[in-house]
Amino acid sequence: KMSSGAADLRERKKQNSTESDKMVPEERNKENSKLGRSPKYMLIQRFAKLFFGCLAAVTSGMMYAVYLSTYHERKFWFSSRQELEREITFQGDSAIYYSFYKELLKAPSFERGVYELTHNNKTVSLKTINAVQQMTLYPELIASVLYQASGSEEVIEPVYFYIGIVFGLQGIYVTALFVTSWVMSGTWLAGMLTVAWFIINRTDTTRIDYSIPSRENWALPYFACQVAALTGYLKKNLNCSAEKFCYLLVNASTYTFMMMWEYSHYLLFVQAISLFLLDSFALAQTEKVHEVYRIYLFSLIGGYLLQFENSALLVSPLLSLVVALMFSKSLQMNMKKSTFVSRLLKIMYIYLVLTVAVTLNFLLKMFIPHKENEHLLKFIEVKLGLNTTKNFTMNWLLCQESLQAPSQDFFLRLTQSSLLPFYILVLIICLFSVTQVIFRRICGEPLKETVKLEDGRIGERPEIVYHVIHTILLGCLAMCLEGMKYLWTPYVCMLAAFGVCSPELWMTLFKWLRLKAVHPILLALILSMAVPTIIGFSLWKEFFPRIMTELTELQEFYDPDTVELMTWIKRQAPVAAVFAGSPQLMGVIKLCTGWMVSSLPLYNDDDLLKRNENIYQIYSKRSAEDIYKILTSYKANFLVIEDSICNEVGPVRGCRVKDLLDIANGHVVCEEGDNYAYSKYGRFCHEIKMNYSPYVNYFTRVYWNRSYFVYRINTVISFQS
Repeated sequence: KMSSGAADLRERKKQNSTESDKMVPEERNKENSKLGRSPKYMLIQRFAKLFFGCLAAVTSGMMYAVYLSTYHERKFWFSSRQELEREITFQGDSAIYYSFYKELLKAPSFERGVYELTHNNKTVSLKTINAVQQMTLYPELIASVLYQASGSEEVIEPVYFYIGIVFGLQGIYVTALFVTSWVMSGTWLAGMLTVAWFIINRTDTTRIDYSIPSRENWALPYFACQVAALTGYLKKNLNCSAEKFCYLLVNASTYTFMMMWEYSHYLLFVQAISLFLLDSFALAQTEKVHEVYRIYLFSLIGGYLLQFENSALLVSPLLSLVVALMFSKSLQMNMKKSTFVSRLLKIMYIYLVLTVAVTLNFLLKMFIPHKENEHLLKFIEVKLGLNTTKNFTMNWLLCQESLQAPSQDFFLRLTQSSLLPFYILVLIICLFSVTQVIFRRICGEPLKETVKLEDGRIGERPEIVYHVIHTILLGCLAMCLEGMKYLWTPYVCMLAAFGVCSPELWMTLFKWLRLKAVHPILLALILSMAVPTIIGFSLWKEFFPRIMTELTELQEFYDPDTVELMTWIKRQAPVAAVFAGSPQLMGVIKLCTGWMVSSLPLYNDDDLLKRNENIYQIYSKRSAEDIYKILTSYKANFLVIEDSICNEVGPVRGCRVKDLLDIANGHVVCEEGDNYAYSKYGRFCHEIKMNYSPYVNYFTRVYWNRSYFVYRINTVISFQS
């Protein structure tokens, strides 16, 4: 009887529970109707939030593009300049990229223009290069096609169209950062704060002010779109259509990014490590992560084929890591079973994958012929103190500001804009939360399917964990090389803005503090609105007047000496002449005159690096005969000496070009800690100006102004051995 009574009681409980479950939706609907929250109302609310968020994101991007255009006009007086004066604003490698864009537009057809670029023998003397492959000229190909196909010849000048595309991409860059922060925090207020911090810290977030055509300005907007799509793709409980859209966007943006920048696979390698660590601790869906690995693999194969069989992609660390990860997929599947063996495998998994990746990369480099930049590996050795060198190119690279450790001014600027303190706060909270989650996973506790606000577990969201790992890795690189700050700082802006606008982050903090006096959920919601609002008002008050001053203040950029030099070359120099000089000046000469040069400001080709070092000898203590032999070996007809290099007074004595040449040539003697320059010849760039023998026998001065001295290289000379 007792057992039958217990069974009846259980049956009644089941009936009551099923009845109550059936009543829940009805009661919720009644409650929503009382509050005026019908399903239709909720749909309209979500649509309005999405609409205004997208509108704010697009508006932010457009306003930033307009801001860049206005600032560029104020800085260079672009609209009031002649074409030659406009082109002089492109310096160094930027001049080379834009010169090829000009050549494409001048070609009789697009096909003919592409052929001339892939078989180019009119840029560097005695050298035929595939400029499209060597300089990654796909942005210029696309820009020229768009300019001609859109019929813009009668509407806008080529230079405005070119820089307009770059400024438009920067607008997309900002929009992508806005969307990423919005997706992570759930409020587009975070996106607005991201954009504000990005613009205020523009000196450290982008190099658009100094080098408009540089590859990173074309490529990084696509990477930002990829990161935004990846953030959405990694989210839990994503509906099917949104997941498919994010997947397709990751596909397209990853491949485009790889085609736009020759160093893109290194940045994707850092991202792949972030995903690898995310998956190793089972903090994301394995299938999603491996889908991203497949995207990397197909992008590498597609890039290899379309970049004229670029072997650098085959020996890249990204390919080796992806193949090792996909090879270890079956092992990781067994790893997720809660057995003692699986836990041991979990500890060994990272070591195993890295070992396979390193071994595979070594084998690929052994069997695949490649022209990977060996000077990069040597540079890393010297930078880490593992080796020393007197090589001019190595020491010159080490002296570049972008390859130095970041200065104190960099951290001071980020602190003054309040970015760095909030980033550190957000990073610490997220990092501790992620550490807790990893510890729970090691102990065998499963992740929650849905993380609620009151749980205070922001570290269980896979997209948050990915961004924490990603910014830490990029931050480590930025602490070593200042040039890497342009990759790190934009995501610092995004992560800091997400954190201060996210109720989940504040709730995670309050969960640790165990607040009882105030309701933690209410306080988290209040702070997620109040803190960014206060930050926004303080930034507006302090930095908005400065930005408006930049836009209203007319800056004067005028270089009459360079204009005079280019005008003389176009009028007086023979069409078949070859010019020699510093690589940076040669880029400008190639752009402004179209004349052939003996070197280029490019650092991804060993032959060009050797040329640059040889021609820089005009600033060393070498004899006139030695310099003459070097220049004639490259068929140079004219030599241009820059007074700014010859009489350089740099802040760091050992980093001047003439100092580096003296070290490389052994013209520096060290005695008792002091350096003494010694050579039986005077410095060539000084001696040649004296117009005495033997210099006048080899070189004849044909033009000079305050900054430049041009010498014709005499053709008939007899040498005495």
